[in-house]
Amino acid sequence: MPVLTGVSFRLAPGQGLVLRGANGIGKTTLLRTIAGLQPQLSGSIEGAGERAGYASHADGIKPALTVTETLQFWADLYRSTLPEEVFDLFDLADLRDRSAGTLSAGQGRRLGLARLAVISREVLLLDEPTVSLDAFSVKRFASFLRDHHLARGGIAVIATHIDLGLDLPEMDLTPYRAAPEARGGSDEAFL
Repeated sequence: MPVLTGVSFRLAPGQGLVLRGANGIGKTTLLRTIAGLQPQLSGSIEGAGERAGYASHADGIKPALTVTETLQFWADLYRSTLPEEVFDLFDLADLRDRSAGTLSAGQGRRLGLARLAVISREVLLLDEPTVSLDAFSVKRFASFLRDHHLARGGIAVIATHIDLGLDLPEMDLTPYRAAPEARGGSDEAFL
């Protein structure tokens, strides 16, 4: 059953888009569909595929690994290198040898987001990337997106309810919400 209908946008290298809308409107569904994690019901998606990296609410860290081991795991998995600057970009330098399982929620989130700098994907699909981050960490993450990802020709699609301080166009998904009868009616959530 469709969640959204008629959504269309195109982004060139160096551009980003912020997805807006109420909880449950379809932001996560759209990002997961672009990432190839679920099939679209109609239309086409071009240019993401293997070029895309998706970050959701899960940080993708194993509690037994240290911060450095976690980032090295992602670098090895994606056959990339672990850039030294990633520790400073995400304020992880003092946490290198800490077990990921001992990190606070915000520290763990920064570690999960640092993975994005390691996997080197051209297209970043980010679902509420700043959950658990304090204001300082939100600014650092926005700086990473602006100065290290978009400035180098990357593309970002970001679902968020907060202002990241980035000068990016926004798309409110409310007008694209599928008609209730197309989604199965209001009792669908209780089936």
